[in-house]
Amino acid sequence: MAVDQPTHGSGTGAMTLERVRIEEPRQYKVLFHNDDFTTMEFVTEVLRVVFNKPADEAVTLMMKVHREGQAVVGIYSYDVAMTKAAQATAMARRDGFPLQITVEPE
Repeated sequence: MAVDQPTHGSGTGAMTLERVRIEEPRQYKVLFHNDDFTTMEFVTEVLRVVFNKPADEAVTLMMKVHREGQAVVGIYSYDVAMTKAAQATAMARRDGFPLQITVEPE
């Protein structure tokens, strides 16, 4: 989207319009990666607690991680994606699980 913003000229009292381009912020994917130690129940719980997924969606995502090796569990702005990844990682480490979570541009 382009927006015209008035700017002051070189002291002549005249105003000119400068075109400013406004873009949507880039989105980031949060991915869970499968491992042989993190339980399915724990992954489902993290998806419910940190990512606010309903129980049925959490189970579906957990199974995708299990079967395919990884799954995108959410798409957010950079700050939100990093915060959720950090919260989920902290939860996993607190409970002794090595759950791998990555964030990458969409």
